[in-house]
Amino acid sequence: MKNLRNYFISGLLFWIPLGLSIVVIKFFLELVNDIVPAQYLPEALFNLERAIPGSGIVWVLLIIIITGILVNNFIGRKIIELWEKLLDKIPGFRGIYKALKQLSDTVLSPSGNSFKKALLVEYPRKGMWTIAFQTGNYQGEVEEKIGQEIINIYVPTTPNPTSGFFIMLPKSDVIELDMSVDEAFKLIISTGVVEPNKG
Repeated sequence: MKNLRNYFISGLLFWIPLGLSIVVIKFFLELVNDIVPAQYLPEALFNLERAIPGSGIVWVLLIIIITGILVNNFIGRKIIELWEKLLDKIPGFRGIYKALKQLSDTVLSPSGNSFKKALLVEYPRKGMWTIAFQTGNYQGEVEEKIGQEIINIYVPTTPNPTSGFFIMLPKSDVIELDMSVDEAFKLIISTGVVEPNKG
């Protein structure tokens, strides 16, 4: 019976992550597929009798790639500049757009340095430690007022690291970790279950 129970648990440990991964991927694919209106899907445009699984996803990817090609040439950049000038004239919207664009440029840009290092900080109070990420070295009014070297850090939440808190701390108050940013993310997302690789 003990062996049977161990086999059952081992089976669950295999199937639960696999099943959850399939559910998440299926949800994401359906979400992306639903972005394209049904009348613009290939099966509707070409009067095909059967629906093509994932055709909406292919369409979305093509649009993104074509957009990327356009904005990377001279004419495309000029159009983007005019578009952003137009958006800049819309009250309320311009602030949100600029903040989101700056965030996406930082995180998604191949040359960007979104998260430089994994850090250990005392947060939300002394005696409680959490993992954070250095986003930059701050130089400005805050550093002048405090009189210490300041670094910008991002404290993610668990298990969803895309939400969190931006904090400015004196460099002396943080401990730099040897683990990589990827390893730190795995630790956060898994709520401490997945340990970083030990060298």
